[in-house]
Amino acid sequence: MKRRAIRRRVGVIMGGSSAEREISLRSGHAVAEALSARGHDVVRLSLGDSFGPDLWATLQRARIDAAFLALHGRHGEDGCVQGLLELARIPYTGSSVLASALAMDKLKAKELFRLHNVPTPPYYMVGVGDDLSDLEGLHGSFGFPVVVKPKGEGSSIGISRATSLEELRGALDDAFSYDDEAIVERFVGGTEIHVGILDGEVLGAIEIAHQRPIYDYETKYGADPVDYFMPTRLSPQRERGVLNLAERAARALGCTGAVRVDLLVTAGENEYVLEVNTLPGLTPDGLLARIAGAKGYEFADLCEAILDGARLHQPARRRSRVEPLAQPAGYAMVNGAAPAAAMKSVG
Repeated sequence: MKRRAIRRRVGVIMGGSSAEREISLRSGHAVAEALSARGHDVVRLSLGDSFGPDLWATLQRARIDAAFLALHGRHGEDGCVQGLLELARIPYTGSSVLASALAMDKLKAKELFRLHNVPTPPYYMVGVGDDLSDLEGLHGSFGFPVVVKPKGEGSSIGISRATSLEELRGALDDAFSYDDEAIVERFVGGTEIHVGILDGEVLGAIEIAHQRPIYDYETKYGADPVDYFMPTRLSPQRERGVLNLAERAARALGCTGAVRVDLLVTAGENEYVLEVNTLPGLTPDGLLARIAGAKGYEFADLCEAILDGARLHQPARRRSRVEPLAQPAGYAMVNGAAPAAAMKSVG
């Protein structure tokens, strides 16, 4: 699926301070190489641990037409950088500030799934400040096994499976090393399906099989064998239902651009959405690239299609002429302008 690209100056933003920094760098360099090969003027913006004034100054110096976000995890996938790009008026790939934040926050995502009748495994939340001396009472009749996840991390960072109160305590300690809040989710045994979506179009699904109890960080990026099935081994009717559910989950959060939805499909004919990834990993052998490849996209095609969707999500409001009110006695102007409370809008 060859595309005729409009040459742009593109800033590929990667790296950052999250636990997924190394994965982000892999994605960013792969995207940069693909876009460069297609003739774009690519600037690799590899961020360090600080996003503040340094990033703003970097964006100003780079003078880019669009930002391609290859960030993963906290501060990159949760709406923070997206908000900065909105302020800088630089179109960017992926979802809006709000959708990014909702998808990254596992608690809020689950609450919205339930509101929109999107099935997700039962759960409860534990905070780092909660009294865990009576963990048995807190856990109650929830049962085992469970999966414990940091509320605001991605790529299966800090995820553990627990089969007892002792393991649950250790899993919570591990999760709290990444976040102040953790989700305790009922373990659901089933087939792991990942669905790719691009600009609202469902591209397809891939099935993953592995030997570990859960699809954690080590399984994703370690040396353990993982089998991929495309098409999936689901019946055509069942797969259509899974694709529809994935699309509903992404829509419930308001996600746009390239999205990957992770689901579990049980032998009892139930499907559960685990999470929605608004900035999925982008390497030629990554899950989204595999799914898009079956749809006819070469990796560079996929990168260009994502770039084509770069935009601002906040409307450009009509500028108003502002006039200061009469200055009262003892009133001080700040930097030559009156405070907002003493301003009125006209026209």
